[in-house]
Amino acid sequence: MNFVVASIARLGALIIDGVVILGNFFIFLFTALFYIVVPPFKPRLAIRQIRIIGAESTFLILLIGTFTGMVLGLQGYNTLRRFESEGALGTVVALTLVRELGPVLTALMIAARAGSAMAAELGSMQATEQIDALTVMAINPIQYLVSPRVIAGLISFPLLTAIFDVIGILGGYVIGVDLMGAPGSSYLNGIAQNMDAHDIATGIYKALVFGLVVMWVCCYKGYHAERMATGVSRATTEAVVMSSVLVLVWDYFMTSILL
Repeated sequence: MNFVVASIARLGALIIDGVVILGNFFIFLFTALFYIVVPPFKPRLAIRQIRIIGAESTFLILLIGTFTGMVLGLQGYNTLRRFESEGALGTVVALTLVRELGPVLTALMIAARAGSAMAAELGSMQATEQIDALTVMAINPIQYLVSPRVIAGLISFPLLTAIFDVIGILGGYVIGVDLMGAPGSSYLNGIAQNMDAHDIATGIYKALVFGLVVMWVCCYKGYHAERMATGVSRATTEAVVMSSVLVLVWDYFMTSILL
């Protein structure tokens, strides 16, 4: 009997701890969003984060987007050739990139590059008590450290996703048309005729949500890193893993809603 009571007590404690953690997680997000619209505003901090998150990730996005489009062009051509539908290659490549692969791969790459660095930076500031020092100086640490990063993510992710889509479509054209021999006019006309504003808006919506999710998770994990030798490394690892998983989960739900 005592064993059953102890098991129920442990289960209840785990549930309560989970609810508390989830509540703190959402309070952190709402606080960061609140301070975006509350003065004093920090445009220089936001611009600096846009450079770090967006501009410095451009080469990586160009590289990944190019090879993703090339793979889609190669695989798409070989698949469509079995059905004598090589003219639909442009539509397949463009819709796959704009609706799915562009936003998802962009978010995963930025989470791995900028998100990990962000979590490590905030974790180091927490471990060295720099965040406490900001509080002592009457500077709100979330408004100073987190809100500019959230703004930068909401701006950078759609722009980088657009770059990924464009360079991926060009990569698919180079492989599908120039190398494999698919009709170039059909490639471009298929994109113009079959991709509409809803497809583009779907990709933008996903990029905005993924940007918010990645910034939210990475900032939270770094901001609440444990003050111990392994605290920063653990926070960085958890930030990248959790943000990547949430990106894929949200991609499914958004696809089921927007499809």
